[in-house]
Amino acid sequence: MLLKNDDLLKDKCLSAISQYNVKQFVPVKLDGVAKQTLITPFNDVGNGRFYDEVSKKSFKYDHVRKEASDLQPHPSESAVTDQWRQALQSQLDTYIDEHYAKSGTGVVFARNGVFTICIESHQFQPKNFCNGRWRSEWSVPVGDGKSGAHEMKGKVQSQVHYYEDGNVQLFSEKEPVLKVNVSADCEKTAKEILRVIAEEETKYQNAVQENYANMSDTTFKALRRQLPVTRAKMDWSKKNRNSWTIEN
Repeated sequence: MLLKNDDLLKDKCLSAISQYNVKQFVPVKLDGVAKQTLITPFNDVGNGRFYDEVSKKSFKYDHVRKEASDLQPHPSESAVTDQWRQALQSQLDTYIDEHYAKSGTGVVFARNGVFTICIESHQFQPKNFCNGRWRSEWSVPVGDGKSGAHEMKGKVQSQVHYYEDGNVQLFSEKEPVLKVNVSADCEKTAKEILRVIAEEETKYQNAVQENYANMSDTTFKALRRQLPVTRAKMDWSKKNRNSWTIEN
C-alpha cells in the first residue's frame, strides 16, 4: 500500500469500502458452505454482520480483506417463509447455472416477510485491460397469501471499464416493473418468477449490446484520431530519440 500503514487505511477508508462492498453485492465464501453468498443491504444485521440464507448462518465480514469469520446460527423467520425462499432459490440456482457461465452468484433473501432476489456476476481481466460487473435485484411479491397478477419491481445495473490505449467506461441502469402470476403453489410460482426475470434480463442485455455496437460505429469512430498524410501509423516506441534532429 502507498501508506504502508494498514491501521491508518482501515480507520480512514473503512466506511467508504464498506459502502462500496454492500452497493456492489460483493460475493463472499463461507467456510463449510458450498456456494458463495452476497454482501447486500438485504442481509445486513448490523455491527458488521451479515447472514447467509442457504446455510442459515450469520457471519462477521471484514470489508478490507473481504473475508468472513465468526459464523453463528441464524434461523429462518418461519416455516412458510423458508418454504417460499427455498422454492425461489432452487429456480434461481438453475437460472444462474444456465445464464451466467459459472461466474454468477444468486441469493434469495427473506426479511420481515419480504423476498428479494439478488444477482451478481463479474469478470476482472486486468491483463486484457477490461473489468466488468453485473448486478440485479428483484422485489418478489410472494408470501402474503394473495393470488393473481402482481407487480415485481427490479433494478438491473451493468458496468464495464476498458482501459487499453484509452479509458472507456460504460454504466447502464434500468428499473423495470413486471407483471407476474402468483398462486399458492410455491414451485409453480417460483418457476414463473424466474422465467419472467430471465426474459427481462435477456432483453436488457441485448439492448445494451445493440447500443454499444451502434456507439462503436458512430460515437467512438468520431473520437478516433485520423491518420497522418502518409496514411500510416508511426510506432513511436521504436524511435530512438537521439536519431531525431531539428532542422533550422
